[in-house]
Amino acid sequence: MSKVIYIVLTETGSLLSRAIQLYTQENFNHVSIAFDRDLQEMYSFGRKFDKNPFIGGFVQENANSKLLRSANCAIYECTVTDEQYELLQQKIHYYKIHMEKYRYNFIGLIGIACHIKLEREYAFFCSQFIATLFKEAGLCLDGRCPYFTKPTDFTRLHYLKLCYSGKLNNFIFVPRTEPMPNIPINSIGKLA
Repeated sequence: MSKVIYIVLTETGSLLSRAIQLYTQENFNHVSIAFDRDLQEMYSFGRKFDKNPFIGGFVQENANSKLLRSANCAIYECTVTDEQYELLQQKIHYYKIHMEKYRYNFIGLIGIACHIKLEREYAFFCSQFIATLFKEAGLCLDGRCPYFTKPTDFTRLHYLKLCYSGKLNNFIFVPRTEPMPNIPINSIGKLA
């Protein structure tokens, strides 16, 4: 048997988001993992408060929040085994229980820019966290190290299937009587 998880790439248009985008020249600068198509169970490392990007850590994200609902996004389906799904659920449960000791790894972002592996205990940036989960679940990262994984690196994993690209609130509020249209992958690459 198999199950599906969702990898959600976003760009909120916030000041911090635009600054990161200026540096990376990538369309998306945040990544989350979700366990349901309605994105009710969506997790990452990010801001704990919508209005303060500098206080961050492990978060359960609300796709209907003011910050995310108008975000540009690309949503990928990832088929996993029952065992991988269970392991990912267990890992998320662990982070929920211990969320107070985890922080956002701002220093790790500097490591990406300088190509230096900066290890910090109890700290992740969003793509480092998702890549670590993938690695622990035995999902191939195509040789990428979690410390150097960027959100858009997930778009290059052959086993992820793009199921939606557009405004997040359009995905959330669309009735699921028909499958979402597939968007060509080249439409979500680097900024022109």
